[in-house]
Amino acid sequence: MLFGVVIPMYNESEVIETCARDLTDVLEAHGRKTPDFRYEILFSDDGSTDGCGAIVKDFAEKTALSHGSISVLRAEENRGKGAAVRAGMLESRAHVVSFTDSDLAYGAEILLSMLDERERTGVDLLIGSRALAKDGYAGYTAARKLASRVYLKLLSLAAGFRHTDSQCGVKLFSAPAAHEIFSRTRTDGWAFDLEVLLRAEKLGFTVGEYPVTVLRHRASKVRLLRDSVKMFREVFRIRREVNAEAAGKPPQR
Repeated sequence: MLFGVVIPMYNESEVIETCARDLTDVLEAHGRKTPDFRYEILFSDDGSTDGCGAIVKDFAEKTALSHGSISVLRAEENRGKGAAVRAGMLESRAHVVSFTDSDLAYGAEILLSMLDERERTGVDLLIGSRALAKDGYAGYTAARKLASRVYLKLLSLAAGFRHTDSQCGVKLFSAPAAHEIFSRTRTDGWAFDLEVLLRAEKLGFTVGEYPVTVLRHRASKVRLLRDSVKMFREVFRIRREVNAEAAGKPPQR
């Protein structure tokens, strides 16, 4: 079985070698225990200007891997996290493919835990949820925890689904689901997760949730007050377009 991990990155030179090392350590160890396990790690570089792609390539060249591979897919211009994830997902040839952020906020081991859960349940998508874990928001201030929960609840209501944590940065897909969904998505920015989940439901894919805990805290690039209005506009645009396509109508722009 080939397992894929897509890492979107944009100017991540400070953390990207640690990310590559932690991922390969965990996946190589699993490969030594599981004879039929192979993996591919695809770093999807969203037009970075700080040389993080070269750092990954250098790490790959100097690191002996027995059970997997590392590659870099580079975009010439910065388009957004959604575009980077989409490019990686469509490039991957894995049987099951995941994505997570370059800071590995939930750790590397969670990917294998979610892979086991997906194999056990047979769902097409398995999405991480901080809301389902007792200590999912460990380390958050009370104000940030409350703001995050309210924000996510409002997003779910606006988008029209019941998932508890649409914006969690770790998700796992069967290959058919990944290619069918991401070949249709068009959202390049932070709202891409919402489009992914809406399209998954419209296409009839099954979605499960898995409790995750933030292990590594890093300053968020999203500002709730600044980005909320833009995000909610995106939600209604995405919902309108997905519903129109499901009804066989050309989407209104």
